[in-house]
Amino acid sequence: MILHRRKLLTAGAGLMGTALLSGCDKFAGTETGQRTLKVGEDANQYVQRLLMSPTTLAREFPASMISPWFKPNGTIDPPDRGYRALAAQKFSDFKLTVDGLVQTPLALSLADLRALPSRTQITRHDCVEGWSCIGQWSGVPLAEILKKAGLKPQARYAVFHCADTLEFEAGPKGGGKGRGQGASLVRPTHPGAVREAYVQLAAADDWGGPSTATEAPKDDWGQGSPAPEPEPTGIPIRYYESIGLYDVFNPQTILAYDLNGKPLPVSNGAPLRLRVERQLGYKQAKYVMRVEMVESLAGIGQGSGGYWEDRGYEWYAGI
Repeated sequence: MILHRRKLLTAGAGLMGTALLSGCDKFAGTETGQRTLKVGEDANQYVQRLLMSPTTLAREFPASMISPWFKPNGTIDPPDRGYRALAAQKFSDFKLTVDGLVQTPLALSLADLRALPSRTQITRHDCVEGWSCIGQWSGVPLAEILKKAGLKPQARYAVFHCADTLEFEAGPKGGGKGRGQGASLVRPTHPGAVREAYVQLAAADDWGGPSTATEAPKDDWGQGSPAPEPEPTGIPIRYYESIGLYDVFNPQTILAYDLNGKPLPVSNGAPLRLRVERQLGYKQAKYVMRVEMVESLAGIGQGSGGYWEDRGYEWYAGI
């Protein structure tokens, strides 16, 4: 049943991707197009809820099927000064902030997180661009963190604020008016475009994917790249994502600190990466610095629940 459902949803996603590539992105930008896409998203979410319970798990795989190299995508080495300072110390000074609609706000180090109950899972990462990788993720279930913080009754969504800046909004930091008026750091159109821009920034030779693990680039906690360019003036627009309580408490929803038995590399999202295994890759936020519990997504970013969602992607990206 799950296999048939995945085939159906994958076929639908492929048809939609083909349509977008053939020019339907113009339609998607219209009010009618947005309403049409929203109907499709609601239908996808309805089918998911109909077929699965909150504890239904995505398929897990044997260790023999782990990909020899887990392809990085999106940002691969954030140039943000604050992040690079943390990476230079191997995140020894990192603290995950947990706040918003919680009874007890938290600031948790990696040691604190590793001391909490953990989960290890071997799952497949399905990118919206059409590629997949299988990896072993270890981390703390989000439910364990929120049990420690205590949710307030109004909490409906978890918002994941990340370290990587993708654009700068016009105006000095702390000010500025409206989006779309400022200079752009990357201004990507899809996740792969972010990766391409940061490959150039990091002066990498080839991020197309090595055939063996030994050919994969060695991670050096971000210290191997050239010094970042001076940050433009303006308000940084950083990556963010969100999920509802339905996915927050799924056993496979974790904040991962290890990939394939080793500390998470920078290129794959160190120090923490969200894994919400029943959704597409762009929901798996990297470089997570803060978890904010909120009642509504309005007023965060452009109000659609994520960086890519603010640019037309579906908020619920179930597979």
